[in-house]
Amino acid sequence: MVHSFTQIDLQVQEEVFPLASVFRISRGARTEARVVTVKLMSDGAVGWGECVPYARYGETVESVIAQIDGIRAALAGGLSREEVQHAMPNGAARNAVDNALWDLEAKRTGTPVWQLAGLTEAPQPVITCYTLSLDDPDKMAAQAASHAHRPLFKLKLVGDGDLERVQAIHEAVPKARLVVDANEAWTVEHYQDYAGKLGALGVEMIEQPLPAGKDEALRGIDRPLPVCADESCHDRASLADLVGKYDRINIKLDKTGGLTEALKLRDAARDEGFGIMVGCMVGSSLAMAPGVLVGQGAEVVDLDGPLLFAKDREPGLTFEGSTLYPPPPALWG
Repeated sequence: MVHSFTQIDLQVQEEVFPLASVFRISRGARTEARVVTVKLMSDGAVGWGECVPYARYGETVESVIAQIDGIRAALAGGLSREEVQHAMPNGAARNAVDNALWDLEAKRTGTPVWQLAGLTEAPQPVITCYTLSLDDPDKMAAQAASHAHRPLFKLKLVGDGDLERVQAIHEAVPKARLVVDANEAWTVEHYQDYAGKLGALGVEMIEQPLPAGKDEALRGIDRPLPVCADESCHDRASLADLVGKYDRINIKLDKTGGLTEALKLRDAARDEGFGIMVGCMVGSSLAMAPGVLVGQGAEVVDLDGPLLFAKDREPGLTFEGSTLYPPPPALWG
């Protein structure tokens, strides 16, 4: 059941979190996470949501805040969560609003989000990837060795030299499971050279090897390891084009536009035979919290954003090594 509210007051602001070290992928590097936080208030209850504007999709902090401000009057008039799906396009802005509306409904009704969403049981802890930032092979191996207790790593790659990077990391943490993420940086030739060799180095999955919109070659190429769509998959409308090219999809709430569409995308993808990865942008515990619900039963969970921070928000999520626990009500949900 979706509740509507007679009056919803909105606060939206930018927050900046310094990272523990430089985070580098094929498209660039950063030393801080700039996020947009939404606070919704109604009937004495407060709901929170966070999003991470992403330049790859034409988003900035300023544009996302402006988009959220654009529905201020509609929220004040009692705009419901389902109505938000039509009032805003998928993307970071709707993600923050949608998740804040879920949290507001949970706080107002005293019912946890997992029950509101119709899930059959309370969320359980999940094992998250730990992301290794793109660097030279020896430096990435050193990153891995310093986290040798972690069972699952996600490796940011770039193209040339990637086999050497994976080899060095596998030698540093030979028992660890690995997934690799090229962030659209490989060519078809890179894929053909690497795909058949990575399994022997502990790699279990290849994420978005080719650029979105230029990935048709995957339809006719042998896939010795599961290939996961990230930039090529945003919401349910993406799925039809992915059939035959990808084996799994990466669900990120900043792409789907919030938990509402993420849960529907997960179910639709399962029906189409896709495996599920649940990922994130570099955000705080507030941004990760709804993803824990989507990540129940997923083949791969990558919700390690707070582990990359110098300091997370409080209260935050609880991590024991790479085990991520469901969010406490004081944080979200």
